[in-house]
Amino acid sequence: MLLDKFAPMAQIRAELAAAGIRPFGAVTERLISATEAVVEGRTVILAGTNNYLGLSFDPRCIADAQEAAARWGTGTTGSRMANGTFAEHLALEAELADLYGLPHAMVFTTGFSATQGLCATLAGPGDVILLDADSHASIYSGAQLSGAEVLRFKHNDPADLEKRLRRLGERAADTLIVVEGIYSMLGDTAPLAEIAAVKREYGGFLMVDEAHSLGVLGEQGRGAADAAGVADAVDFFVGTFSKSLGAIGGFCASPHAALEAVRFSTRAYIFTASASPSVVASTRAALAIMRAEPQLQRRLWANAERLYAGLRDLGLQVGPQPGPVVAVLLDDRDTALAAWQRLLDAGIYVNLVVPPASPTGASLLRCSLSAAHSDAQIGRIIAAFADPVAGAAGAL
Repeated sequence: MLLDKFAPMAQIRAELAAAGIRPFGAVTERLISATEAVVEGRTVILAGTNNYLGLSFDPRCIADAQEAAARWGTGTTGSRMANGTFAEHLALEAELADLYGLPHAMVFTTGFSATQGLCATLAGPGDVILLDADSHASIYSGAQLSGAEVLRFKHNDPADLEKRLRRLGERAADTLIVVEGIYSMLGDTAPLAEIAAVKREYGGFLMVDEAHSLGVLGEQGRGAADAAGVADAVDFFVGTFSKSLGAIGGFCASPHAALEAVRFSTRAYIFTASASPSVVASTRAALAIMRAEPQLQRRLWANAERLYAGLRDLGLQVGPQPGPVVAVLLDDRDTALAAWQRLLDAGIYVNLVVPPASPTGASLLRCSLSAAHSDAQIGRIIAAFADPVAGAAGAL
């Protein structure tokens, strides 16, 4: 039957419900601040929100969102192709283009639609998309929709990228290469200097998804390509507003004039309502703060490095490098579920990631840090992982 394929997932959800554990879709009943909330009836430190600069509660962002809602209403009720292009959308696009020093930018309603839509549109039948094996689901989805030939290279392996481009021969010059700045599961950064060198040698078009590196790396928060000094090798910067900018939405910035034609060829742009004015206004405010206040980035990295070192010193297996995403790897799913619940009971909310969503065979207790976390909160997170149950679960 049509719905039989969902029976295994239904069984997993039933088992979790019977155990009183709800790690997927845990309900936030009240937000107290950018770093605290009431989740499942408990007051917790939020250590799994991707709110990297802590701007979701910034009073400047909130005030601009409130003013925009009063001025423009609650929604656009239409796509950008119809009635949904407001002056605020154009202003945000101009500000994003200015951030990257590029002439062209376009804004999407979500980050998922930005990466999916562009991958599905830029390449087509007869073309090649060559993507990092650990790419986000939105990238895989767009590549599948494109009808292009889809090839993967080993995660963060420029030598494997080079090998596959070499095998493509003349086709390499028109290949769309897709990588991320920071990968969302383990928090590792792409070797963009080496990837850019390969791209320059063989040709192709390089797309960098800066979803988790916007605001986190680079001058004025421009991202991983800027931090690596290879922004000039990037053909398409894509990203989201739902991490460092504390809102929702996505974007693409590019040096190519063809982006304006791409705009009117991308279904994920054409056939969805545009972002609400309040969201655009808060995003613009957050973008300006990100560019003007580098101390937020420095604070984020201080928190990230302290948490990474603290968890590593407990004997836990952590990701390959410190960063705004700090993951603890656990071999056993049931142990991970129990450890997640123990952390929640201790007042710490983190993300639980289990195969096949995790990039390895392990389950992850995934933390994401914020510039808004206090020293005391970082200490509490480390102490919670030192709990005998959670600690014993993670020691490999």
